[in-house]
Amino acid sequence: MNRRNFVKAAASATAAATAANALPAPAGAATLETKIVRLNLQHTWTTTMSSSQYRDTLHTAFTRDGITGHGEGAPIVRYHEDAVSAQKAAESVRDVMLAADPMQFTKVMAGIFRRVPGEWAGKAALDIALMDWVGQKLGIPLYSYFGLDPRDAPLTTFSIGIDTPEITRQKTKEAADFPVLKVKVGLATDEPTIEAVRSVTDKPLRVDANEGWKDKEEAVRKINWLEKHGVEFIEQPMPAGMLEETRWVRSRVHIPIMADEACQRASDIPKLKECFDGVNVKLDKSGGVLEAYRMIAIAKSLGMRTMLGCMVSSSVSVTAAAHLSPLVDYADLDGNLLIANDPFRGVTVEKGKLILPRKPGLGLTAG
Repeated sequence: MNRRNFVKAAASATAAATAANALPAPAGAATLETKIVRLNLQHTWTTTMSSSQYRDTLHTAFTRDGITGHGEGAPIVRYHEDAVSAQKAAESVRDVMLAADPMQFTKVMAGIFRRVPGEWAGKAALDIALMDWVGQKLGIPLYSYFGLDPRDAPLTTFSIGIDTPEITRQKTKEAADFPVLKVKVGLATDEPTIEAVRSVTDKPLRVDANEGWKDKEEAVRKINWLEKHGVEFIEQPMPAGMLEETRWVRSRVHIPIMADEACQRASDIPKLKECFDGVNVKLDKSGGVLEAYRMIAIAKSLGMRTMLGCMVSSSVSVTAAAHLSPLVDYADLDGNLLIANDPFRGVTVEKGKLILPRKPGLGLTAG
């Protein structure tokens, strides 16, 4: 077939697929639903990047053979994404999702990754829906597909966003059931924030600066001060592009430094080894379960510590991440606990311990 005939054939196939999608789906055919869901926060959520009272996330539902797999992606402005752009990205590959064999999920997602630039949260929403469907089709929880023991799931931290000292103390008291806390820092109010937390509890702390410190000497000074206040490790003290400065900081502090914004996908990890002690993997920024699994494997092969984090999201995205949590050293999977209108129930937490669902797939139920 010459190039002209190939283009004509491809155009005809696309038109046929579009026409078919407009017709009622025959029995056994696949369907894909995408919708934007507004999640209301229990407290205003403030980091160095933004402050908000709600988050909009993309939810997907992939149905075939009477089975529905649910997915979610939580886009954030840091990666130049929002819920509308995520939905457009997911809709742009509707033809791929409907025509594919979902049991060939690795091939399906590889094709989607090639076709869709960026929009990692949108791709995560499709990936998670596929993996939920596959687990249900096989009749096993997703962690079983990966050969994991749910009893190995770690403790999760509970996150304290940046706020006034009074509200910070209130949030800390509300997190009494969690044995380890994560505190957002990175602004001029870092010392009062930590002091407010320490006025309420002496629990181990982990902190996240969200690229907040631009000066390497300031970063060293603050990290060494944080160490004296019982902080176990710090995430992303400096902007993602400042790798050489972060390497300099790392040589002058004693607690581990974890990469977050500097580590988005598997290909980022090898260059981070000399600058960071570990990586924080998030499904929403990596593109889903499959890429997150690759990231964890690569980081572990390099002797780096591993952590699973999340955005502010519902139990869909958080539960998907939790199914991989037996693989990692640390977990910060509390995004669903920060919202007031979770549409699903999945992973639960008992005194900080992640309790994974035992039902097939993600194991979700309606909220």
